[in-house]
Order: sequence, then structure tokens, then C-alpha cells
Amino acid sequence: MQRKFIVNIIILIGLNLLIKPFWIFGIDRTVQNIVDTQTYGIYFALFNFTFLFNIALDMGITNFNNRSVARRNDFLKESFARIFSLKIILFVFYLVFMLLIGILIGYDATHIKMLIPLLINQFLASFILYLRSNISGLLLFKTDSLLSVIDRLIMIVFCSILLWGNITSEPFQITWFIYIQTFAYAFTCLLALAIVIRKSAFHKPFVDFKFFKSILFQSIPFAVLHLFTSIHNRVDTVLIERIMPFETGAAQAGIYASAYRLLDAGIIVAYLMSVICMPLFSNMIAKKEKVNEIVKTSFILLYIYGIIIAVGSFVYNQELMDLLYVKHVAESAAVFQVLMLSIFPIVLTYIFGSLLTANGNLKQLNIIAISGVGINIGLNLLLIPRWGAMGSAIASLVTQTFIIAVEIYIAITKFHFKVEKTFIFKLSIFTLGVIFFNVISHYLPFYWGIDFMIMLFATLVLVFVSRLINIKHVLMLFKIS
Repeated sequence: MQRKFIVNIIILIGLNLLIKPFWIFGIDRTVQNIVDTQTYGIYFALFNFTFLFNIALDMGITNFNNRSVARRNDFLKESFARIFSLKIILFVFYLVFMLLIGILIGYDATHIKMLIPLLINQFLASFILYLRSNISGLLLFKTDSLLSVIDRLIMIVFCSILLWGNITSEPFQITWFIYIQTFAYAFTCLLALAIVIRKSAFHKPFVDFKFFKSILFQSIPFAVLHLFTSIHNRVDTVLIERIMPFETGAAQAGIYASAYRLLDAGIIVAYLMSVICMPLFSNMIAKKEKVNEIVKTSFILLYIYGIIIAVGSFVYNQELMDLLYVKHVAESAAVFQVLMLSIFPIVLTYIFGSLLTANGNLKQLNIIAISGVGINIGLNLLLIPRWGAMGSAIASLVTQTFIIAVEIYIAITKFHFKVEKTFIFKLSIFTLGVIFFNVISHYLPFYWGIDFMIMLFATLVLVFVSRLINIKHVLMLFKIS
């Protein structure tokens, strides 16, 4: 079982690092460059809007189901028909609720026409995750890993044909992009459903309100946390597009989307790290083992990653945006410069958020998340009318910094971590070194890409010279997992 787990992690990380960056930079970026900024801005705002309350599609059921099936395989046969019905009921509620909210905040017929398939996409994506929770619970890890990337592979193939296949004289439409996603999700969903049905002896959906109540009650704390985390992470573009005048708001949302893409891509590494850390923390805490060294090693790895990405993006903002985009490069670069500073606190939340979740500190995490929503929305309402997308970037940076500061404080309090002065000194020296190498490299008389690579090499050398990383602890982290 341990061998299967390790092989699954390797396959999962490998496939996702191979496929998803190409989707983000090869397809999604190209689509934004081809369609006008306003159109993509509306799409991106609506896309993020569908995330705000997507917890209504799941309510924590997927996590509950995964644990239950893994512990007792018969749970799949006993529960699948009931949960299948519950997921359909939740989708109907989600669809009606989101459409009503959309109408209330002023979405017109054009918005609603684009919103409906995006809501369906959210349901399909959520249902795929639920189906995969059954497959991984049955220890079919290779099957689960393949299902995790099939949808993106299909999207890449069909979008590539439409973008570069010269099969149509019409310009690429954003609606094509949405419908390709719908097809890819539907295909993956049917494939996963066929696999689960074979394992569950499923005949027909079964409505059991007593069962529904039991599952939903157990998952409420996780659902609340997911809800408010989604809001403070995704509400920015919705507010930009709604608060500002129509054309200006759509354009500013598009500019924010340009800057956000690299942030979204950068977070993938931290997420994959949390895949290793979450079960590891849970297991060690259950056995009453000390997590100090594992947390410290995880923190250092993501601190190094986060500070290099944040400072490098801040200094090389113009060059990176010019490399990726052809429209509104200067405006996107300015927003990108501020927004990418948020990656530093965000990646650290994947460690401390996972640690506190594993320890059962959901009440504290929910209070932090709710406070984060208040800060984020308040700052957005204050800053967007003045500075547009830049105001949202500032709001995001302040919100994420607040969240990680409180999480670190709670973690230190709960686990009695000792923060040594020598450790703080090493972090400070490394941070100053990263800033120094970025500034110096930016003035070198070479092509900026060469300057950037020199900076990365210098910071990598600094990591080992400063002895910030203990190689033994890094190896222990992956060995234990």
C-alpha cells in the first residue's frame, strides 16, 4: 500500500507538471491574446464568479467519501446511489442560486448566456472529483492519476486544432473555449462514472434524506472553510467587472487576468507539496509524534520558492508580461508586479493551513477565512474605483499577508514551535541576497532571459551556501511520506 501511494504521488505530480503548465501558458494565454481584452475580462470574471459558491456542489462530501471508501470498500456500494442523487440535488440548487445572484448583481443576457455553461462546467468538475475520490479510495491510483489530466488533454487537443489548425476562417470565439471545456469535462465524467459503476453495482439513484443530513452535518466545518477561502481568492475580478463602468470594468478584469495567470501557475507547486504534507501531518499528529522538523523543512522549501518567484516577478515584471502577451502589456506588468508578491504568503498557507487542518483547528481557520473575506471585499470596494485592477492586486496582497501571519501565530502557539534567532538571521540574509541578485542581474548587459537565468543560478547557490536547507531533512520528508 505504501509503495502504491508513493508511485501515485510521483505519477500525479509528474502528469500535472507536464500537462497543466502547457494548458495555462500554451492554450489559455493564447486564447486571451486572440480575443479582445474586454471579452476575456468578462469570461474571467464569470469564471471566478462560479467559484465563489461552488462549495454548494460538494459540501465536503468528496473528502468524507474518500476517507470512508478507503477505510471500508463496501461503503461505495452502500452510498453511491444516495450520494449520486445528493450531488444532482446540490447542482440544481447551485444553478438556480448562482443565476439568481447573477441577476441581482446586474448580469445581462450576454453574461447569463456565458454563465450557464460555466456553471455546468463547475458541476462536472466537482462530480469528477467525487468520482475520483471513489477510485482513489479503492486504491486504483494509476487510474486516478490518468483521470486527473484527461480533461486538460482533450481541451489542449481541440483548442490547438481551432487555434492553429486553419480549419475555420472565423476568429476564435470565447464561447468555443467554454464549450470545449464542457465537452472535455463531460467525457471525463462519463469515463470515471463507467469505472465507478462497475465497482459499485449501481442500478439507479436513491434519495435518502436521513443519509443526506448525516453526511452534510459532518462536513459543515470543511464546507464553511472552503466557501470563505474561495470568496477571498476569487472575488477580485467579479468586483472589478461589476464596480467599474462596463467597458472599463471588463478591460480591467482582463488586465487582472493577465497578471493572475502566472500566480495561478506558481501556486501549483505549493499545492502539490500540500498533497504530500497533509496526510503526513495527519498521520504524525494521530501518533502524537513531533512535527517540528517536518514543518520547518516544508516551510523552508516553500519560503525559498515563494521569495524567489515573488522578487523575480517584481523585478522582471515588464519582461515577463511582454513575453506572454501582446495587449495592455504595460498595464498588466504594473498589476503583475504587485499581485505576484502575494505568491509568497499564499504558498506558505499551503503548509500552515494543512497543518492546522490536520490538527483539527477548523474553528480558528474559519475565523481567519471570514476575516480575510471582510478585509478583501472592504479593500476592493475602497480601491477599485480609484485604481481598478491595481487596487485588487493591493487588496489581495494585504489579505494574503494577514492570513498567513495569523496562521503562523496560531501554529506556533498550538505546537509550541521555537523560533531561533539564527534561523531568522539565515532567512533575512537569504531574502536580502535574493533581492540583491535580482537587482544586479537586471542591469547586466545581456538579453534579459540570460540575466534571469544568472539570477536563478545565483540564488540557488545562495540556498546551499547559507545552509538554509538541511538535505537530510528534505530526504526524510519524502522518505516518510
